[in-house]
Amino acid sequence: MEKPDLTRIPDTPGVYLFANGQGQVIYAGKAKNLRRRLSSYFRPEDQLTPKTRAMVSRAASLETISTSTDNEAFLLEASLIKKHRPRYNIILRDDKEYMLFRLSQENPYPRLEMVRQVKRGKTRRKARFFGPFSSARDAKAAWKAIHKLFPLRRCTDRAMKNRAKPCLYYHMRQCLAPCVFDIAPEQYAAMIDKVILLLEGKSRELLQELATEMASASEKLEFEKAAELRDQIRAVESTVERQSVVLENERDLDAVGLMENEHGLGLGVLIVRGGSLLGNQNYFWPGLGLEDAGELLSSFLLQYYMDAETIPGQVLLPWLPGRQWPEPTICYMESLPLAGAHEGGGAATGRMEAMETVWEDSEDFFNREALEELLSAQRGGPVHISLPKPGAESDLVCLAAANARDAARKRQENDLPALLAAAFMRGEPVERIEAVDVSHTSGAATRAAMVVFENGQPARNDWRTYAFEEGGGDDYAVLAAWAARRAEAGPPWPDLMLIDGGRGQLAVVYKVFTGYGLEKSFSLAAIAKARDEDGHSDRRAGNVSDRIFLPGRSNPLNIKPGSPELLFLQHVRNNAHDFVIGRHRKARASLAMQGELSRIPGFGPAYVRRLWEKFDSLQAMAVASDEELRQVPGLGEARIKALRAHLANVVDKGKNTA
Repeated sequence: MEKPDLTRIPDTPGVYLFANGQGQVIYAGKAKNLRRRLSSYFRPEDQLTPKTRAMVSRAASLETISTSTDNEAFLLEASLIKKHRPRYNIILRDDKEYMLFRLSQENPYPRLEMVRQVKRGKTRRKARFFGPFSSARDAKAAWKAIHKLFPLRRCTDRAMKNRAKPCLYYHMRQCLAPCVFDIAPEQYAAMIDKVILLLEGKSRELLQELATEMASASEKLEFEKAAELRDQIRAVESTVERQSVVLENERDLDAVGLMENEHGLGLGVLIVRGGSLLGNQNYFWPGLGLEDAGELLSSFLLQYYMDAETIPGQVLLPWLPGRQWPEPTICYMESLPLAGAHEGGGAATGRMEAMETVWEDSEDFFNREALEELLSAQRGGPVHISLPKPGAESDLVCLAAANARDAARKRQENDLPALLAAAFMRGEPVERIEAVDVSHTSGAATRAAMVVFENGQPARNDWRTYAFEEGGGDDYAVLAAWAARRAEAGPPWPDLMLIDGGRGQLAVVYKVFTGYGLEKSFSLAAIAKARDEDGHSDRRAGNVSDRIFLPGRSNPLNIKPGSPELLFLQHVRNNAHDFVIGRHRKARASLAMQGELSRIPGFGPAYVRRLWEKFDSLQAMAVASDEELRQVPGLGEARIKALRAHLANVVDKGKNTA
């Protein structure tokens, strides 16, 4: 694109969008000063980073949006990145699906749940969350240990209401069974307080409290209770001993380390809670260099924490971007290519000189004060972004960088995006894959479902379900209709679109995408089950010989059976299959339940719809009070009576069948 007239660009904070010739946003950025920031994109090429040169070469238009403050620009940039998923932005592709512990505060006898996502609104406000755990295995082990220490209930609220006798956990002395027995809420609340102390990393306070209670029980000659408390103390001590204590004071912080190799830039995070190391997370961005570190850190902090439930009070960075490039004297800088920059040596010196101009702009998009203010508001308490102090903090940042380096090496040994690019004869890595499958029962409750994987990980926020009421018995017609809806939805486009089927299904979808002019926007392929000797689909467990077809090609791709790329494509296809089956069964069950209500005289579609909007099951309708039923518009006494009579009959039949 031609250099814009910079005098017409405001010198205020704001956001800017670069788009390609098709109008697709390829980069979204923020700046304290839009005019100054945008002028940096039109310098001589040798003063631009490789990523910036590639982006500018593909840009065709530019749009700016002014904001009142730098904080507003941060939030708007994050929203636009999430919406457009621009190709040249630094994006976290794991959806932050860490394991968290959720403790509901709605029930007088709360239970401890393991969750991966935090629901917003009322559900979030009435619960406490603890974590995160980057390892589901470690989280499960901790969850089991807590239940052995404290007899919390495990059943759901619905199961608790309907339970008539205690479950097995009560007999194993791992549940007080408040579902059946009259347990004092104060007794249960005292146990919850101890669980919270343990989850908050305050094990010393918990041990002191347990020791005090044990001594008190002994003085009162309550030896059985004292023995139980003694066992709890021993169990807590053994649990704490297995944790890796990395800080003497029980602080919460995250330590971020950076590494660079010939393939790109990596980042590692160590999660420390209560002074103990809970886990780590590693990321890698191919094609980036250390000159992109300022933008990387800013984008990472915003995306990583803005939707997070648990934010520590301190975040350690290897260095803070600014006009002065840091002296590489500590361990997490020594392994970088710039290590010899100040020794007057060759390539390192030349690279340092080339980077100085780029680094001058880093303060324009890395605003520590604005980031701290945003994260503090999200946390509900102060958050400090700082450099590590010598000693334990510096060691943590070093360890984070080392973990990122090891993860990058393992990733390069089995680089799926590169393997897939070679298999599909693409010039660029296959990072984003969309896969679709169709499910129905004799044409009823037809659903098409699309799953999305990015860099080998499921991007569940992008998974979609499509309902089709007509032509549901024809898989080809459903796929054609789905392809039209996907094309009209627009970007982000995948690198590879995968259809669960054979050449016929592939041809139908290809024809639709061609009609929309998308035949060159991404690779399109179908994955079909391998055939046995009789020509039938071989659906045996462990089959590793599925076939991949491309449009206009009669023979399948020559991908080695059992190869990492084929196994991964099978994994993606299986996720699409399981996802659509689940959505189809749910739709079919909903139709069946709605049909049950339609049998009641005087209950037309409008009344049925209103009932299902108010209640989520027939059981909930059956146990609802008259006052709750009257809240359904148009439901008078006569209809309530007819509804109760019909549901009582349905529930009785269900019990007899069971």
